[in-house]
Amino acid sequence: MIQKPNIPTRRILTFPAVHPCETIAPATLLASLVFLCRSACDYRSSKSFGSSNARNARQTIRQVGNLLILLQEIRFSAVPDSLLLGLSELHFTVQKVVYLLDDCTRHDGARIWMLMESDRVANHFRVLVREMATALEVLPLEALDLPREAMEVAELVTRQARETRFRVGAEAQAAMANVLAILSRFESGEVPDRGEVKRVLDYIGVKKWSDCYREVNLLDSEIEFHYSNNKEMRRELQLLSSLLGFASYARCVLFDSVDGKSDPPVHCEGESRNDELLGSLDGDDFRCPISLEIMRDPVTIETGHTYERCSILKWFRAGNATCPNTGNKLSSTEFVPNVALKQLIQRYCLANGIPFVDSSRKARDITRTAAAGSLAAECAMKAAARFLADKLLGGDYKWRNRSAYEIRLLSKTSIFNRSCLVEAGVIPALLELLSSEEDDCSCQENAIAAILNLSKHSRSKALIAENGGLRFIVDMLKKGVKVEAARQHAAATLFYLSSVEEYRKLIGETTEAISYLVEMVKEANYRGKKNALVAIYGLLMHSGNHWRVLASGAVPLLLDVLISSDRHEVVTDSLAVLATLAEKPEGAKAIIRCGALPQVVRILAAANPRATMEHCVCLLLAISINGGEDVVAYLVRSPSLMGSLYSQLSEGTSRASKKAGALIKVLHEFYERTSSTSKATVLPWERFVHAW
Repeated sequence: MIQKPNIPTRRILTFPAVHPCETIAPATLLASLVFLCRSACDYRSSKSFGSSNARNARQTIRQVGNLLILLQEIRFSAVPDSLLLGLSELHFTVQKVVYLLDDCTRHDGARIWMLMESDRVANHFRVLVREMATALEVLPLEALDLPREAMEVAELVTRQARETRFRVGAEAQAAMANVLAILSRFESGEVPDRGEVKRVLDYIGVKKWSDCYREVNLLDSEIEFHYSNNKEMRRELQLLSSLLGFASYARCVLFDSVDGKSDPPVHCEGESRNDELLGSLDGDDFRCPISLEIMRDPVTIETGHTYERCSILKWFRAGNATCPNTGNKLSSTEFVPNVALKQLIQRYCLANGIPFVDSSRKARDITRTAAAGSLAAECAMKAAARFLADKLLGGDYKWRNRSAYEIRLLSKTSIFNRSCLVEAGVIPALLELLSSEEDDCSCQENAIAAILNLSKHSRSKALIAENGGLRFIVDMLKKGVKVEAARQHAAATLFYLSSVEEYRKLIGETTEAISYLVEMVKEANYRGKKNALVAIYGLLMHSGNHWRVLASGAVPLLLDVLISSDRHEVVTDSLAVLATLAEKPEGAKAIIRCGALPQVVRILAAANPRATMEHCVCLLLAISINGGEDVVAYLVRSPSLMGSLYSQLSEGTSRASKKAGALIKVLHEFYERTSSTSKATVLPWERFVHAW
């Protein structure tokens, strides 16, 4: 039997139907087909088809209902091959009918795309009904001893399939024409009439901001799919891009509030709910038992254990036919993708600011977002950017907040959107919101989140600095304590700004900037700690900031993070900062005085992600060079160190391997220098030195 499609994980107008197994029992096949027909008939009472194909959908349901009457009269005795063939084809076709009816009743973002696909949908209905009639013709109805009424029903289904016309309604055709007219106006550089845009949205049932938000998201995902898999479908991509521009413009212009609330929500839709759900999860549960890194493409083998795809493949290709976890011998080395776990990992990474690269797909080509995709989309986004800039400058406080929120959303994923918004002049107005005296936390967060996204645009960095933005952003590190997320965004913005040498210097010279970041490492939640750490790391690229970080008391705090944190990402970032500080003698000495060496050696000896191990090796090498011979002597006496270093030579990253080789050389030279010419004391790692 087929279950009702899982709408959130299936793209619209795709019909993943499968033919029944060739060995299926006739009675089982018939029962499954009856179930499918009833599932299709359940849509008979639906009032949500939309007028574009409502008539076609109901005609198809009537045909399926007639088919159901016939199927319920079938009784088996001898089963001819032609009967199984006909039932199998009917089963396959009715599956697709159910999928199509699902798509026609979807209201989760597919409305405008389904409207513009009305002709295609009508053709699908026509083809599927005729396929049912063709399958019926194969059935040996005469041999089934059916009642006369059932035979008449079969003739009715076949005749109606040939005669019924499947057309798009006149209202739908008019609505499609209106959409195309609006897109044409955009292409001509005109701003369409607000009432005309609203009429289209009213027709497809987009009544609220959240409805339009879902339309934008679905169109964006459709573009991503086509761009990754069907680049040759240029006309369809252009239409999708144009509709995305239209929906984005409508969302910005038509709605005075977000779902009737007086102010936009502080977080994007679902963000707080996901944070609450995922907050109790431990990232270690998502690590591959082989690589010990968070899985990007988890697969499950026959024992039920899950591994990263590339890791388990290497294990099998090395000649191992056992489960790495249990040691049990496998009858098959086949595996299946663990889709549910993958989605959970993606949500966890999003909630915790961890980069997620889907290794099962080609890496997303972000260059597609550098262009609008069509002339209509380009002009629509420029019009939306001008509208938001005007509202930021001249609107009331409510609209300024709304505009900041829209800018936050539009600038999050598209390079082209950022360019349009910067050109429209939104940055000075957003900075003004940061300095506003209004006691509105959500407005400040929306403004700083928008600035964070825009700071990734090359020209934005200069505009932020020229308009006094560095001071405003640093102030948010302190003021934003009322809304923790605002502090997180401010710290992340400083990281992007620190990619420019001039701004690294200016931020460091800004009073208390580094002190506020260090305070965040001490007091903030996980994401706040991480953003503060990467900002400090970026600022350390300017040598003049080293003493400022040391003077702020960062080293003891970072050591405390190494000892107390159970989050690998925070530990890794702390090690990166310490390794950078250790590149100068004063930094190395501060780290040594805090007693960090035993902890770093312990981390290196443990099973940690490769990035963590890399920074450990870099830190130990820098300390051994800048910390004096007492440090090298301590490292020589550490029994586990040499084994860990040799492990990095073969298993670590390219950088970790080079640094480990250099550190082994330092330790080896020290040992040779200090060994007695008569009889050297055999140190725990001596066998490694001679093998090197």
